[in-house]
Amino acid sequence: MKKLINSVDSVVTDALRGMATAHPHELDVDLDQHIVYRRRRKEAGKVAIISGGGSGHEPLHGGFVGTGMLDAACAGEIFTSPVPDQVVAATTAVDRGAGVLHIVKNYTGDVMNFEMAAEIVDADSGIQVASVVTNDDVAVEDSLYTAGRRGVGVTVMVEKIAGAAAEEGRPLEEVEAIAARVNAAGRSMGMALTSCTVPANGKPSFDLPDDEMEIGIGIHGEPGRHRERVAPAAEIAERLVTPVLAELTELKSTDAGADEGVIAMVNGMGATPLLELYLMYGEISRLLQSAGITVARNLVGNYITSLDMAGCSLTLVRADAELLRLWDAPVSTPGLRWGV
Repeated sequence: MKKLINSVDSVVTDALRGMATAHPHELDVDLDQHIVYRRRRKEAGKVAIISGGGSGHEPLHGGFVGTGMLDAACAGEIFTSPVPDQVVAATTAVDRGAGVLHIVKNYTGDVMNFEMAAEIVDADSGIQVASVVTNDDVAVEDSLYTAGRRGVGVTVMVEKIAGAAAEEGRPLEEVEAIAARVNAAGRSMGMALTSCTVPANGKPSFDLPDDEMEIGIGIHGEPGRHRERVAPAAEIAERLVTPVLAELTELKSTDAGADEGVIAMVNGMGATPLLELYLMYGEISRLLQSAGITVARNLVGNYITSLDMAGCSLTLVRADAELLRLWDAPVSTPGLRWGV
């Protein structure tokens, strides 16, 4: 195993220390509790938003802390949920008197620990807490880590759009509703050319021959729903677009506004160069255009990764005018920035 680390025991702390050093004017990092906070706190009376999960998915979640997105992110160990104490500390610290929204990916540990934290916060401080669980992965209904669909790429969209709604000063129930709406309108699918290597054991998370690819992988290095021969990018794009679009076309907008197309994200899993991601986006865009789907906004790059896995995922969110306006609102975080 070759990794740019000091030791497997300190990798998360060392990474967070580096993050704090790289963004001293934007972030405050609690190295003891592994919590990333935005340095400039929200105004009193605005809803705060926190998220979190295992490390190894960077820039998710700490890289999305800042104006227009998250108020705090709790970092667990590699591919391991943060513990309730972390979530309690973050929730208590960021509350500005209007309540706190938890954005939680649908993995058993994450859901359980965020639920426990919300109960503790309610009992100890009375802070109003709402929660939205993301579950956009079309690859599997149940997996090694979940009951139901996994929460993957749409988490980025939920954090961005709900973050914009919170910045506007909307009440907690409205911010929660918008977050739930984005999750319900989004679907994702991922694939891998290689597995990833977790520092703690130094071994590939699954064996994958050089001439094969895994379709329907998760973000914790877990294998997909089937394996097949490596194919040209155009065929891989079709493997991702077809199941995502099959479900997306069945969705109806939950808002009275007109359907404005989709927000599309082609996301790298950690070890795929931008050259290949842009190539994949071109193929995916072509397929969507052929299907009569308008791409209203897009992201191409690494946003929710799986350590050093080579591969990509596709996320599509059906959007209306309101969601696009919130998407376009200014955001200033280490991992996402525009309009500022």
